[in-house]
Amino acid sequence: MLKREILRDKRDFKRLYGKGKSAGGKFLVLFYFRNGHGYTRHAFLASKKVGNSVQRNRARRLIRESYRNIERQIKEGYDVLFIARNTIEGAHQREVEKSMYALLKKCDLLI
Repeated sequence: MLKREILRDKRDFKRLYGKGKSAGGKFLVLFYFRNGHGYTRHAFLASKKVGNSVQRNRARRLIRESYRNIERQIKEGYDVLFIARNTIEGAHQREVEKSMYALLKKCDLLI
């Protein structure tokens, strides 16, 4: 059974890129859009610009762990997409978490 809070549909990503708002930080770029559901959906991406597969997987793990620590503070009813920048290489989880928190605060997505 698929988890409902993970973004998977191509049309959801198209809506995020087309109609959503974005903000950038030191390690991450955030796209967000109100989804009309009673829960927040999320996705984490790392493009080939970040590095080889090992570096991309590490970047996604860092983002996922940072999100796990912050997710209870995020407002309900949004689709959020975090994209890793190539500056994330060599960053520590605490730094990524601070960057994510600052982005969410900047976009007024925190409770």
